[in-house]
Amino acid sequence: MTDTALPRRPDQEDSPPSALPVPGRQALPKSRRAPVVVTATLLAALAAVVVDTLRAGDNETNPGRVLAGYAVAWALFAAAAWTVRKVPARAATVLVLAGSVAVAVAALATPPRTSNDMFRYAWDGRVQAAGISPYAHPPAAPELAHLRDTWLFPTERPCEGWGLTHTKSDLCVRINRPGVPTIYPPVAEGWYLAVHVLSPPDSRHKPLQVGGAVLAFGTTLALLAVLRRRGDPQRAPARAALWAWCPAVPFEAVNNAHIDTLGVLLTVLALGTATAGARRGVLLGAAIAVKLLPVLALPGALAGQRSPKRIAGVVTAALAAFALAYLPYVAASGFGVLGYLPGYLHEEGYESGHVRRFALLRLLLPDTAAGVAVVVLLALTALYVWWRGDPAHPWSGALLLTGTALLLVSPSYPWYSLLLVALVALDGRWEWLAVTMAGTVLYLAARMLPGFPLQAWAYGTAAAAVALGACLRAGPTRRRTRWSRVPQQGGR
Repeated sequence: MTDTALPRRPDQEDSPPSALPVPGRQALPKSRRAPVVVTATLLAALAAVVVDTLRAGDNETNPGRVLAGYAVAWALFAAAAWTVRKVPARAATVLVLAGSVAVAVAALATPPRTSNDMFRYAWDGRVQAAGISPYAHPPAAPELAHLRDTWLFPTERPCEGWGLTHTKSDLCVRINRPGVPTIYPPVAEGWYLAVHVLSPPDSRHKPLQVGGAVLAFGTTLALLAVLRRRGDPQRAPARAALWAWCPAVPFEAVNNAHIDTLGVLLTVLALGTATAGARRGVLLGAAIAVKLLPVLALPGALAGQRSPKRIAGVVTAALAAFALAYLPYVAASGFGVLGYLPGYLHEEGYESGHVRRFALLRLLLPDTAAGVAVVVLLALTALYVWWRGDPAHPWSGALLLTGTALLLVSPSYPWYSLLLVALVALDGRWEWLAVTMAGTVLYLAARMLPGFPLQAWAYGTAAAAVALGACLRAGPTRRRTRWSRVPQQGGR
């Protein structure tokens, strides 16, 4: 037999052996390696800034330094989110996951720095592990004295320092509002109990922070999965990076371990389901039973639906999940399961005419009319989202309603906008992140600028950024539409 050589392809004729492609491995050309290196460098710098900011102090003793650290972190995040757009999808996915882990680990460097909510979480988990409903007694109640330790109830005097307060009975305590029962809904309480049961004895704040890191990373994975399945796979990593690397995530979801992150994960999973059915309703009901804010995603979850049966299915499933989560606690505490929620709403000024709320509307309307106007505007926005929304992209309407609510209510707590950050990642309208920045600036800088209308300025700037972003997006759309209507001329 004679050997017959197979003809070589033209692109192989002058190629040395080292240049031949290797199956399963394909090196990036030099022109495409640069964005990978730049993005990785920016992420390393972001993680370093997170650690440095947390070690610099807290929002009471050193707010200016903390605010400066936040500003640098946001600048690095913006740069990394921009450069990763030029990275191939597979390499970008690796960067998104690695960066998500890096910033989360960086946030574990210190105890909580800007919020003491975590201490209430730890206490509620401890109370439930002892077989007592967290809605039954406030932390300062004598019935719970046997559960106190020197971490949550320090014995040293004077009782001074970040996060410490006195009770009426002169207890020194780290828990905020120690004289009232808990405010948190039942799925949140279930999370506190699970973390407590799985934690080593005397582990203090670290298990809750690690739990926050797990939830944040889980949300990153969920975003990647949803965006690949229901969006553009090539853009999925760059979109997911808007959550994975956003400074609000390491600072609020991990270091402060805010329970909002669990609600965010459940909401992403709900909106990521293929159809508006019972599964979407159950997940959304569970998210609302973590914290009430995800209820704003419900009109988006029903976007474009006209079938009464399908609408009823989603709403009924959400209500059933919400009610079933409360059932064990209702059996133990009766109507006391509302806890301090009514008192909190009054304390925080969620009523007409309160100067702590509705900063933008109070520029245009009398204080007494601002609360009513918020309700009307949110109802109209919800109706618009349901009627005109895109059922293939339910997160778009959820983003519009959630962002509008935050702009109108003007909260001073940046962790309230963690849900907004995830919706931005799903939808891609990054200009809404200005709302998160507004809450952060208001929370950290308010004590440094007494008398200055910072709330109106911060949220007014955020509203302007959102409007500008909408205009910039609408311009190319109008141009494409106009040119698409020009009759095509005959060619030669």
